[in-house]
Amino acid sequence: MPYAAPIADMRFALEACADFWSLRQRFPDLDEDTLAAILEGAGALAGETLAPLNRSGDQAGVTLKEGVVTAAPGFQEAYNAFKDGGWQALAADPAYGGQGLPRSLALAVMETFHSANMSFALLPMLTLGAIEAIEQHGATDQKALYLEKLVSGEWSGTMNLTEPQAGSDLGALTTKAVPQADGSYAITGQKIFITWGEHDLAPNIIHLVLARIEGAPAGSKGISMFIVPKFRDSDGSRNAVRCIGVEEKMGIHASPTCTLAYEGATGWLIGEENRGLAAMFTMMNAARLNVGMEGVGVAEAAYQKALAYAKERKQGGALIIEHPDVRRMLMTMRAKIQAARAICYATAVAADRGDKAREDLLTPLAKACGTDVGVEVTSLGVQVHGGMGFVEEGGAAQFYRDARIAPIYEGTNGIQAIDLYGRKLLGDRGEAMGVLIAEARQTAGSHHPKFAAAVDALEEATAYMLSAAREDALAGAYAYLQLAGDVVGAMLLIQGGARDSTAEQAAVLRFYARTILARAPSRMAEIKLGAAALTSEDFAG
Repeated sequence: MPYAAPIADMRFALEACADFWSLRQRFPDLDEDTLAAILEGAGALAGETLAPLNRSGDQAGVTLKEGVVTAAPGFQEAYNAFKDGGWQALAADPAYGGQGLPRSLALAVMETFHSANMSFALLPMLTLGAIEAIEQHGATDQKALYLEKLVSGEWSGTMNLTEPQAGSDLGALTTKAVPQADGSYAITGQKIFITWGEHDLAPNIIHLVLARIEGAPAGSKGISMFIVPKFRDSDGSRNAVRCIGVEEKMGIHASPTCTLAYEGATGWLIGEENRGLAAMFTMMNAARLNVGMEGVGVAEAAYQKALAYAKERKQGGALIIEHPDVRRMLMTMRAKIQAARAICYATAVAADRGDKAREDLLTPLAKACGTDVGVEVTSLGVQVHGGMGFVEEGGAAQFYRDARIAPIYEGTNGIQAIDLYGRKLLGDRGEAMGVLIAEARQTAGSHHPKFAAAVDALEEATAYMLSAAREDALAGAYAYLQLAGDVVGAMLLIQGGARDSTAEQAAVLRFYARTILARAPSRMAEIKLGAAALTSEDFAG
């Protein structure tokens, strides 16, 4: 079954749940006709151009020969269509050729691309992060040199953080930067797991690389960020960075995951010396939200395929959609997608509105909830297909294989839980969460008793997390994040229903409340588990 962008569900989540039109003053030229045209145009590109390449790209993969990565057949034409349509430029600054539209709208557009072809969509997603980092931290000449071509999609961008000995612990990285007489730096080291780190779809790739200047402090305080183009700015010659390997992965086979060797490559400092983490977090926060949306997008594609299969496959003399357990799975998929979609959109609307406290609080929820939903829903999609789900011919397996990386990307979901607790909750002693809980309680009123109980649980859990010893709080941090996601997802769906709801959306909310939300208070036991229940001696071999 071909993918079709779920425009009605997307608009409900964006406009009713995430309160998109609260942005009218900031974006006075944006109207409903423009919104509809953009979403429909993105849906057409996704459904007609990207989706048909999803399975063939998975089967063909990419090739590496003499340091050059060649994309799967059809990807060059698809990228040209993406670039020529101006899709990379939607939310970028008009000063550099961008269209200046809300980030939340650009995020919704990216959802359709992730649904249609996650391997492809990772390329423009990484470029978005490079654009944001250079916009916020680059010097005037760097912005002039790079942004217009990145915004147009003529060039692509990457994020180079991870090294063989330094995964999430960036303080352990060893890539070095040696100052040169012309103000540049010679970058030497190896980076791994670099998505679209080498390819033939764009004539230049702009790498944003974390490295340590000679003499810099140890640990994360001594990290700087550098712009390292594949081809040098001065004369267009090939820079000393090369791809020495492409990973063979569980999924996203058409997206090259590269090992890059920097061998004295010419790089330019972006921002201040030893302040690379600030620039990195600009990219990381943008990427975390986009990866959450990625999980939702792949889940939507899996749901559509499972629904179509259930409507045509007979078992026991009836279509399998008539079986209650199959309907349960399909409704679980639909409800979890819609709640996670609303969280992602609401995070982006908060960013568009300049509500930094709400954006920061929701970002780990968007990333973790969106990607967890991606894995759960794609797994349910396999289950709906039965035996055909477990064989590649059925097509459901690819969605699961592709989605499984998302909870690992851009800080694992366990790291998102630590971030929610350590940076967000402790950072303001629960102030932003308190505002959210008050809003949720007002939303609940007297009409949603299960939601009110879930809000009570979140309030109790928040008080516990703020008062518990750090190790005990960390033991319950992931369950706390899940509880917060349950409550925020329900709050947004209820708010959406109050603004504009169809009978179908109301049914989704009822199911969510009776199943997913009803289990929310039970998370308290896991939140209060305590570190003593997880001692390392329990796992001695």
